[in-house]
Amino acid sequence: MTSISYVQQQHITRLCVRCGLLLMQYGAESAVVVDLSKRLGLALGMNSVECSLNFNAITLTTICDERCITTTRDTINQSINVNVLVQIQQIVNKTESTIDNAELKSELTDRTTLAFDELDNKSVYPTWLVGVFVGASCAAFAYLNGGSWSITAVTFIAGMVAMFTRIYLSKHHFNPFIAVIVTAFIASLIGATTYYFDIGNNADIAVASSVLLLVPSFPLINSFSDILKGYVNIGVGRAVFTYMLTLSACVGIVMALVLLRIQHWGF
Repeated sequence: MTSISYVQQQHITRLCVRCGLLLMQYGAESAVVVDLSKRLGLALGMNSVECSLNFNAITLTTICDERCITTTRDTINQSINVNVLVQIQQIVNKTESTIDNAELKSELTDRTTLAFDELDNKSVYPTWLVGVFVGASCAAFAYLNGGSWSITAVTFIAGMVAMFTRIYLSKHHFNPFIAVIVTAFIASLIGATTYYFDIGNNADIAVASSVLLLVPSFPLINSFSDILKGYVNIGVGRAVFTYMLTLSACVGIVMALVLLRIQHWGF
């Protein structure tokens, strides 16, 4: 049986930590990050893989033939893309299903690396499509809460423009809290036009529904899941990050209402 060289182990270590980084970057919970990173390393021929997570970093160690390699990487983003998470899991499953032959480990590592390269180049949904669907979801919530068709239309426009704004700010690497404040401000500003022009039957519904896209439900669920599964440090970090996003949204809403001098907002 052909043993794995030190250079090959380095390559596998970089591949495992890359897998973990992508999972953290696109919003996977900690248990999934650790599990998939370990499974990938074991499938590529490592004797053992250990993984430690922080809120913005990952430390991974591979052990093979009594050699130990440890590497640490910083995460660069905190966005959410479940489609990418599913594709990464499929890559790991496909790697594990390959026949266990040491002579094929090098070729398998190259194929897995190529799969991750293609994953990095995958295109996401078009910005206009995301904006339209987010606006439609906000409008649907407004309609279900008793809003008239005019209120629903204003909410659709506010939600769509707000999502376009958030995507634009994210692409230009603005601070996420600043991006949320600006997005909430714009959404509330457009939604509050229903007060000034006396549009519809209940202007409060438009303002409340137009900022629903800023509710950080996915990160909040992940934070609770991490804490319950024993990853307390990263769970608390994600929870604080979620609460700060919520506070930022509140700041943006208040700024818009103060600017428009609206004092009676609320149901």
